[in-house]
Amino acid sequence: MAVSHPQPSKRRRSGAKLPFRAATLTVAVAIALSGCSASVAQESPALPEPTGSTDTHDPALVRGAEGEPWFIYSTGNGQVGDGNIQIRRSDDGVDWEYAGEVWPEKPAWLEEAVPGVDNLWAPELYEHDGTWYLYYSASTFGSNASIIALATNTTLDPDAAGYEWVDRGTVLSSTGTDFNAIDPGIVQDADGTPWMSFGSFWSGLRMVELAWPGGMPVSTDEPILLADRQSPPNAIEAPYILPHDGYYYLFFSRDSCCQGVDSTYNIAVGRSKELTGPYVDADGVPLTEDGGSPVLETDGSRIGPGGQSVGDGILAYHFYDEELDGMFRLGLATLGWVDGWPVVR
Repeated sequence: MAVSHPQPSKRRRSGAKLPFRAATLTVAVAIALSGCSASVAQESPALPEPTGSTDTHDPALVRGAEGEPWFIYSTGNGQVGDGNIQIRRSDDGVDWEYAGEVWPEKPAWLEEAVPGVDNLWAPELYEHDGTWYLYYSASTFGSNASIIALATNTTLDPDAAGYEWVDRGTVLSSTGTDFNAIDPGIVQDADGTPWMSFGSFWSGLRMVELAWPGGMPVSTDEPILLADRQSPPNAIEAPYILPHDGYYYLFFSRDSCCQGVDSTYNIAVGRSKELTGPYVDADGVPLTEDGGSPVLETDGSRIGPGGQSVGDGILAYHFYDEELDGMFRLGLATLGWVDGWPVVR
């Protein structure tokens, strides 16, 4: 039976993880040589292990510019802040502090739209023309009676003047369909048109076209299919599309999340020259036929990494720490490239 889980993924897109205890990181870099480019390996410092308030699911990372804070918005906790999207900030990308929730209480209409909703899940952050767009999911376990909703703000910082998330209502509902409207991800094509990828289990990963400045779908047509595992329970979710060097890279999480040390979650990727696909993995297998090249998997005490986003070359994800009896934690890692494919070590 197809199921949904409450904490799939997020990210930062504005015009935009490696052993977390490693000392160095091998990445690929492109070097121009006599008008040509070649991929070579070099040693780069690994990111320090995140400290402080790191108990996050589905981190949406916004990496601050020089001298500016970093932010992570993540899946809510039903025991804290009415299950709203949580906010964390850091001055250096290493030490994180809890900074509250998006609202003191969830918008009342959400409980009418999705009966039984508790936590709000899997936020996405995207900045366009001075406005921050916060897309998030409202659903319940094992159901695709789900919605993706939207709020907007001029800043991500709860301490900044003018900070206020304005509720913009429903973006997409999957009630009565064969897909699941959770795990939103926003990307613009070469013409500046925004698109939203989404999906969890059910009929796989989908995509719809949006329009600025409202950030809403332009039609009610059947969403485009991006990826499908072709067999029950179709354990694929959390799409995140990253443009890079002439391709669009579709990152996604697959297998079983949220089971502590028993989690089998992992991150995989495919790519396409066209934003709407078709996407294939490094072996040429279509993502609509259960393709996907591994990016990050269980490694030592880091169990079940997934729920990924990318902020200016940093891959953010959550994992379950075997050394902490399966407690979920934030992971951050530098994203590199080898022969046109993303790598983390």
